Amino acid sequence: MGKILVPICLVPICISLFLFEVGLVCGAGNAQQVRIWPMPKYFRNGHKTLFLGNDFELSTSGSKYSDRLGILKDGFLRFMGIVTQDHVIDANFSRYPQSGFLKGVHVVIHSSSDKLSYVSRTALKNHPVTYGVDESYNLSVPAAGNPTYAHIEANSVYGALHGLQTFSQLCNYNFKTRLIEVGWVPWTIVDGPRFPYRGLLIDTSRHYLPVPVIKNVIDSMTYAKLNVLHWHIVDSQSFPLEIPSYPNLWKGAYSGSERYTMADAAEIVSYARRQGVNVLAEIDVPGHAGSWGVGYPSLWPSPECKEPLDVSSDFTFQVIDGILSDFKRIFNYRFVHLGGDEVDTTCWETTPRVSKWMEAHKMNGSEAYQYFVLKAQKIALSHGYDIINWEETFNKFGSKLDRRTVVHNWLGSGVAEQVTAAGLRCIVSNQDKWYLDHLDITWQDFYSNEPLANITNPNQQRLVLGGEVCMWGEHIDASDIQQTIWPRAAAAAERLWTPYEKLARNPGQVAKRLSHFRCLLNQRGIAAAPLQGPGRIAPEEPGSCSAQ
Repeated sequence: MGKILVPICLVPICISLFLFEVGLVCGAGNAQQVRIWPMPKYFRNGHKTLFLGNDFELSTSGSKYSDRLGILKDGFLRFMGIVTQDHVIDANFSRYPQSGFLKGVHVVIHSSSDKLSYVSRTALKNHPVTYGVDESYNLSVPAAGNPTYAHIEANSVYGALHGLQTFSQLCNYNFKTRLIEVGWVPWTIVDGPRFPYRGLLIDTSRHYLPVPVIKNVIDSMTYAKLNVLHWHIVDSQSFPLEIPSYPNLWKGAYSGSERYTMADAAEIVSYARRQGVNVLAEIDVPGHAGSWGVGYPSLWPSPECKEPLDVSSDFTFQVIDGILSDFKRIFNYRFVHLGGDEVDTTCWETTPRVSKWMEAHKMNGSEAYQYFVLKAQKIALSHGYDIINWEETFNKFGSKLDRRTVVHNWLGSGVAEQVTAAGLRCIVSNQDKWYLDHLDITWQDFYSNEPLANITNPNQQRLVLGGEVCMWGEHIDASDIQQTIWPRAAAAAERLWTPYEKLARNPGQVAKRLSHFRCLLNQRGIAAAPLQGPGRIAPEEPGSCSAQ
């Protein structure tokens, strides 16, 4: 790949209204002088200002990455879109010395792979090799050159995309010069994530979310460097996804128009992947599955008692196998989420046919629950997936779970410590801190929630893959999802990205920087709510975005 030219004077311009205070800022300096979100691992900056030149270009000379799929090219065009939005660049470029302009950004990627699950064996200097794709990057913006280019070095294309996102936050529109400026150069940024799993759950069973809305959520995730979209596709209320192996399942959708074809799902996965976001698909079994029986009533223990799914029927597990077989053609993330939470076995115990089966197999309700979860796990493993289950499965029969299981904490704190002590991996989403539908949880609580709390053993710490904020959909639809997610999800995103020693001990120390990021999201078309107050609050009175 050579160069991509984008004429600045012909594209609309974004205003990312921030000013860096004068002074040298080092990695150990005062982070409040820099308004990048999430805060990088290390940075240094200076005093000068440069402008993006006309025909600002992407150069990839010396890179091993061929960009055959256009992932980097599209990332560069998105970068230009978010720093050249809504404002016309009508400056007279000839009035300014050419030494004051950046000619482009030079990106060097050391891996030729575009696999999102790729793991580098030769990490960049100052970056450890971690589980998952190497997302680290180095960004530099020199004060002078002949010509002057910004530089991004990364081991994977997805690290380079993060570098472009950070670079976009260094750019803002100057209303006096009518140019895009990069303040406080030279810049040196060395960055990479603290945790490999930084997730956001969306729920399309409680309320249907149109495909463009899901894509808009994915866009917003990349601005905060979140990298896993946990798609809670189906639940008791509706089954909106087409399953070719069992085509009647989506009869459980709310309506004929509130559905996703497999092509829709493939498009969402592809759209996310091209931005460095994995899509984690979930079917929550055996509970939370009443909608399955609308199309196949034999999945219910009885018409009067619809969930958990019938544990006594081979057909139940044939359907799960068919779903996962179809999933494997679309959802290529290494994990699948099998749920397993909130299982009330009363329905099995009171349905004569099922209770007789349990008696014949010498099982009580708890043992039948274990039997179901473990059998579903074996099916998922047979399709090449690693499994994620909600924490009740660990709480009830943790020693029986497959050792490849990732336990998803949600009920409260302290679970990750127990899970990792047992040698299993864990994802943290404790509902008292990281449930976005709990509007009374403030951004300060989201910021302060520490996934490694009370885990001091380094071997156990490595088993915590990261965390996830959960946007359950009972009271969320396309009209209010983004202002419920943001800016509180951004507070958790910094906790998951930024090194622990760089995190603020008092959330109030980052309030201005988060407020700036919230305004930046608004300027990029993301309906992020004000910081002042609980989740999804409206502005109290007229005033600047930064004062809300």
